[in-house]
Formats: sequence, structure tokens, C-alpha cells
Amino acid sequence: MKTEELLANAIKFAQIGGNHTLNYFRKSVEVIRKADSSPVTVADREAEWKIRELIQAAYPEHGIIGEEHGRVNPESNIQWVLDPIDGTVSFIHGIPLYTTLIGVLVDNKPVAGVIYAPAMDEMCAGSAESGTTLNGVSVKVRQCENLKEATLITTDRKNIRKYNFDAPVNELMKAVRVDRTWGDAYGHMMVASGRADVMFDPILNIWDAAALLPVVEGAGGHFIDVNGNADISTGNGISVVPGLRNEVLSYFN
Repeated sequence: MKTEELLANAIKFAQIGGNHTLNYFRKSVEVIRKADSSPVTVADREAEWKIRELIQAAYPEHGIIGEEHGRVNPESNIQWVLDPIDGTVSFIHGIPLYTTLIGVLVDNKPVAGVIYAPAMDEMCAGSAESGTTLNGVSVKVRQCENLKEATLITTDRKNIRKYNFDAPVNELMKAVRVDRTWGDAYGHMMVASGRADVMFDPILNIWDAAALLPVVEGAGGHFIDVNGNADISTGNGISVVPGLRNEVLSYFN
């Protein structure tokens, strides 16, 4: 199956699921605590169901890995990986930087990804084959070869401390020109679309990371873990422009 078809449908499915979350955005919505104490809402659960129904109607033989509703068809060589609301904390607080994520794996390799920010109406989609677009317009990471000129994005300081990345991130923050916490997948979108140079996530699940790698690589950047591996399953992730890749990694190693 062609990557272009998978990506086109991922865009369509993400838009439908993401737009459903707007029915609950900045409205009174119950926050439920999952077993790991992370928050979830009815918006997360309903949006994922909508996306799953679309996938199963189009590709009943494909597999699905979803944050909220688990797995189906795990033996399939094509897997759709879903995070209906990445940045639920932002969503709950009425911050429009949350996103809907869809990644597509073929033989366990991420080949297509979508980062959709419904409240911002920003659709970033890409693959290594076709490149990356923002609202249909081709985008590239920006050129930066000096941390003194770089913008660093992170999600939150609490998890940076919890997972023992405080020391390298503190040093990176001293080295860069600007650091901000426009985090979660939106930060990775900022790197892919040329609006930031480094995004660091100290903790990622597969449904967080599967969409990020093809989007960032399609824009000419790197999505890697702290050991420099282009991997969506190691639990952390860095999106970085090519000119800063080795220097950024040196802070973690």
C-alpha cells in the first residue's frame, strides 16, 4: 500500500477526530484520572473512537494502537497509532496547543504522521518520502548551527526532573537564545515547521512518538532519543535541526 494513500487518510481521520474535541474545548468537562494518575476526558475517548471507526471502515484488516482504547489486529503489518489529545493538560486548561496525533507503521517502521492542532487549525503532516506540509504548504526545518541562536522547547520541568534530565536540560537552557515550554507534540511541530530548533520530551509512549518521527524527518530534521537513535519506543525524544544534532546530544552523553 502506498504511503501517499495512508498519509492522505491519516490527515482526513485526524481532522475529523480532532475537530470533535472542539465540542468540549473551553467548556466544563469532567477530568478522570487514569491508573498512572494522568488525566483523560470524554473528549479524548470519543475522539479516539471516531478515528478508530474511520480506520476500521476503510482498512478492516489493519491494526490499531490507541492510547485510550487499546489494540486491535496486532498481527497486521500496518498499524495505526492514535493519540486523540496529546497535551490533555493544555486541553483541560483551555490552551489551544494540544494536538491530535496519528502515526502509521508499516512493518514496525513509522512511515507517515500527522500532528493536528484543531483549536489552531494547523495540520502538519509528513513522511520521509513525500516531505512535510503545514496546512498543505511544504515546510522545512530552519538552518541553525549555533546553540546561541537556537530556540529550545520543552514540555514541563516536573517530568524533566522526574526522569533525571535536569542537569543536561539546565545546561542546554543556558546555552540557547530562547527556551519556552510550548510543549507536547506542538513543540515538535514547531521544529518541523521552522519555528524552533530543538524540542525535548523526557517521556514518550509509542502513541506520542509514532507521528513525530515521519513529520520531523519529512521536514529535513532529526527525531531521535537521547542516545541518538531514530526510535519511537525508547521512552524519550528530541526533534532537532541537523546543524545542532551532535551538539545537543553531547549534553545528554
